[in-house]
Amino acid sequence: MKHAIGLLLTFFLLSSSFTVAQKAKLNKANKKQDEFAYIDASKVYLKVAESGFKSVELFKKLGDSYYFNAKYKDAAIWYKELFILTGSVEPIYFLRYSQSLKASGKDEEASLWFNKYGVETNLTDSDFNSAEDYLKIINLNSNRYTIKPVSINSSGMEFGAGFKDTVANEYRSLVFAASRKDQNSIKRTRFNRWSGLPYLDLYQATLNETGLIGEPVKLDGNVNTKYDESSAIFTKDGKTMYFTRNNTTPINKKSKNETKHLKIYRAHLVNGEWINVEDLSINGDAYSTAHPALNNEENLLYFVSDMPETNGLSDIFKVFINSDGSLGKPVNLGEKINTTGRESFPFITKENELYFSSDGHFGLGGYDVFYIKIDDDDFSSSLINLGKPINSKADDFAFVIHNHKGFVSSNRSSGFGYDDIFSFVENKAINDFTKSKIFGVVRDRETRQPLLNARISLSNEDNIDLTFVLTDSIGYYQMEVEQSVSYLIKATKELYIGEDAFSMKSEKDREHNFDLSKNKVEIKEGDDIAKLLNVIIYFDFDKYNIRKDAEVELQKIIAVLKQDPTIELDIRSHTDSRGNDSYNMSLSQRRNNATLQYIINGGIDESRLTGRGYGESQLINTCVNGTECSKELHQANRRSEFIVK
Repeated sequence: MKHAIGLLLTFFLLSSSFTVAQKAKLNKANKKQDEFAYIDASKVYLKVAESGFKSVELFKKLGDSYYFNAKYKDAAIWYKELFILTGSVEPIYFLRYSQSLKASGKDEEASLWFNKYGVETNLTDSDFNSAEDYLKIINLNSNRYTIKPVSINSSGMEFGAGFKDTVANEYRSLVFAASRKDQNSIKRTRFNRWSGLPYLDLYQATLNETGLIGEPVKLDGNVNTKYDESSAIFTKDGKTMYFTRNNTTPINKKSKNETKHLKIYRAHLVNGEWINVEDLSINGDAYSTAHPALNNEENLLYFVSDMPETNGLSDIFKVFINSDGSLGKPVNLGEKINTTGRESFPFITKENELYFSSDGHFGLGGYDVFYIKIDDDDFSSSLINLGKPINSKADDFAFVIHNHKGFVSSNRSSGFGYDDIFSFVENKAINDFTKSKIFGVVRDRETRQPLLNARISLSNEDNIDLTFVLTDSIGYYQMEVEQSVSYLIKATKELYIGEDAFSMKSEKDREHNFDLSKNKVEIKEGDDIAKLLNVIIYFDFDKYNIRKDAEVELQKIIAVLKQDPTIELDIRSHTDSRGNDSYNMSLSQRRNNATLQYIINGGIDESRLTGRGYGESQLINTCVNGTECSKELHQANRRSEFIVK
């Protein structure tokens, strides 16, 4: 009876131990199910790198983990380590390093690496590769206008139309320059000895919805003189005028060979007459200023000059107009606008768009009219040639537009080289021709399934974020951008490592698809950590010692086990089919023992680890004994597995 009680007691104790063990496993499983067990790849890579281990893949992944989280200084550190280790990487890493350096304030170094990216990817720093390519772009922009000469043209010269007198958001007057004989007395007509035509005066004609009506009349007041006047613009209240005139205060008035410089003057409307004409501070006797234009706020005056700060024959400048009417210091608009040739006749729309004429930018001949959007006082958008029929083989200039109607001057129709004014209607907005579409699909790299709500962010070449969109249920995204601007596109999503691409300017439709790999992976029983972290353990032929490159891979496994102390692994070592079956079994066991011991030496309790060698008994392809296979297929069988228990 005592023996029976003893047996029952022993059974009870054993049963209790078994139950406790089972409950512990169940609790562990429930804990994993409730809290989820994750491998945070970024932390794994950092732990391995901080332990002093190096590999190309390690530094790539680590740099990327910081880069796509906008931690650019940290990203630059690890990308630098990558390039110290090797220069043979995908070109996108030159770009990522460049962007990281720029965001860290290292502009010069960033430029060097961006140039390397440009060389590797055959980038061009131009909006077009050849004259033929650019002519194709001009043709795409053409045929958007209906154009015809206006009735006020004469045998003389008419050009430089400017709007005046707004009624119900429509202009009712047009002011232009014309060289006309005095209708009352031919003897009083003053002729320019250079052109043989009468001197230019400013005229005004009435406008209606169909065009010009009535006979043009000279502006009243002190504006028209014995000199040339042209290029008049007006403030919205109609009380202030800026216009161009020959310099009335030359350095040497008696010299017949003196260059005839121009100046911009300002006049005021008082009792119907233009008086109080001012010589502006931006003028000089040794250079010309001409062709004024005002922005919509009327606090910036744009103009043309060959002053000392000019890079070409004539450049476009801007100057701030102070509240008391005084002017600030002129600023050159820069080389996106100004060339070594001539830029003239700027015009600013109420939408802050700049139209101007140039013979320095590629065009159809002579002066062509160009367009660019002014973004935050900058010119990052497209520079567009308006194409035909606005531009021709002749000189086309003094373009003005309001509510899709306007005027342009040209010498295309005269055999004498004289200028005429043409009216036009814009049938299709120019913005339609400055835009591109960036689009694509974002997928999970492993499952190939589309990713919903992946963030697609757009930044410029200075790595400044511009905008973003989210992908839809099929992983699709689309954005409208400027056609002649290059962008950096980043695709990111929680739990994934991001991807990016450089989107080159000048392409109308730009497709960029992204495949994202998981960075924070949920793990469960039966998962192979080697697959999740792309761990590949290589051994030398007929050897079982741990190689240096294999140490980096095993350090990832150690980092995972330290990251989550609840994970237990079954380590399985395999060989390919070449060699004796029993020998392969023995070799795989020796390799398994070496792998287990390395992980234990790395600080992992051996109670969390099991393992054995399987030789060639579990091949994953058809490369059995006697079958000819490639090196790659045999290598696939020589694998190590780290299975979560």
